[in-house]
Amino acid sequence: MINLLPPENKEELRQEGNFKVATIVGILVLVSLICFFLILLSVKEFILGEIKVQQILISQKEAELKTPQMQVLETNLVSFNQELSGLKSFYRNQVSYSRALETISATIPSGIYLTNLSLVSQPQEKNISCNLSGFSPDREKLIKLKENLEKEKSFKEVVFPTTNWVKATDVNFTVSFKLNEN
Repeated sequence: MINLLPPENKEELRQEGNFKVATIVGILVLVSLICFFLILLSVKEFILGEIKVQQILISQKEAELKTPQMQVLETNLVSFNQELSGLKSFYRNQVSYSRALETISATIPSGIYLTNLSLVSQPQEKNISCNLSGFSPDREKLIKLKENLEKEKSFKEVVFPTTNWVKATDVNFTVSFKLNEN
């Protein structure tokens, strides 16, 4: 097709076309921005609604926790925890005599009999003072007892009086030592 219009009219038509395209693109961009704004607004309202629902649920739970029964339960739990704390500190400061007896009995050779056992706690030194007296049929078993006591790492200051070594058989002996609680 041949365009017989003068160049000024052609330019005017071209400018009108460009203006129409620019107007359409501008309207599309504006509509897109308005839609995006409306989507963001609806997301905001949805989130605010969810926050309000959660706040209502939290306030209901707080109201449940403020009932007299829950307050009594809470005070009971607090007092129970205090008692447990006191028991824990009490047992922490106690001496384990059963562990001490177990350690001592493991060191006594067969054939030796104890006639007296004294365990005295010394908490300031963190140990137990032990005094044993007993009967040994011969000196060799008494030597074995002495070696066992000296080998045991938890026993310190093992003392056998010299009177224990006078008799070769039917020995009545005494021994004293300290047992570390650690």
